[in-house]
Amino acid sequence: MMKSLDIFQTDWEGIEALLKTIGLSLAILLAFYFLANVLQKFLRKRLLVRMDDPLLANFLSVVFRLIIILLGFLLVFRIIGLTGLVSGLLAGAGITAFVIGFALKDIGENFLAGILLAFKRAFKVGDTVDINGIRGVVLNLNLRDTQIKTPDGKDVFIPNATIIKNPLVNFTIDGFLRYDFIVGLDYGSDYQVARALILEAIQKVPGVLMDTKTPKVWVSELAESTLNLQVAFWVDTFDRKIADLEVKSQAIIQVLTTLEKAGYNLPARVLEIKNYRDQPIKSS
Repeated sequence: MMKSLDIFQTDWEGIEALLKTIGLSLAILLAFYFLANVLQKFLRKRLLVRMDDPLLANFLSVVFRLIIILLGFLLVFRIIGLTGLVSGLLAGAGITAFVIGFALKDIGENFLAGILLAFKRAFKVGDTVDINGIRGVVLNLNLRDTQIKTPDGKDVFIPNATIIKNPLVNFTIDGFLRYDFIVGLDYGSDYQVARALILEAIQKVPGVLMDTKTPKVWVSELAESTLNLQVAFWVDTFDRKIADLEVKSQAIIQVLTTLEKAGYNLPARVLEIKNYRDQPIKSS
């Protein structure tokens, strides 16, 4: 009878220790769960401030939350003495990750590149960029690729790894974009007056900046039959009331109209053909 009571007492102590371990484990899991939720919200707010992609910000915050919860489970496994199981799981996960990573190398590379772009992005949605020879407006950034809208209306999806590995030109990161065009004047013209007329004409075009950036006109080339003036002006890329190409078109028309009214001759390129054989020249 006494032996039975001793056994019962020993079992009760074991159950009590087990309950304490379970209680501690649950408390740790709840603490990590609460911490993960708080940190997820904090991280998501920080990411939304630094990027213009709520979807990616939400994804990264969820991944961070899952990592915190996983750390909580690993700590609980260690407390209850399942370190061997944890080691086996980690070893199996490492092998599995290696096999999957090798098979999906390009996808993983683009995924990591997308994360890097999210934290240190050289552009934002709406910027005009040139990536590996492709120029257009950034529409969206996701985990695998970046969507670009080209001037001719094409939607190009560029892998994020390509963006990381190649030089990137951002034309609108500071809000200013310069456009240029050439005006050819006949030799013997009054070039200084022509420059003044061009500057006066370009200032009348809506969308051309006049305060922070001003139009410029300079001699760019002594061509075969013309003296070429290069006209440069700036537009505000943050103000999309008038399309950039529309501003450029209006600027060219305004300049040409002004010069023609002032009596300036804008000759085309002259091509001289000499016939030394006195034979008729055939035209196709």
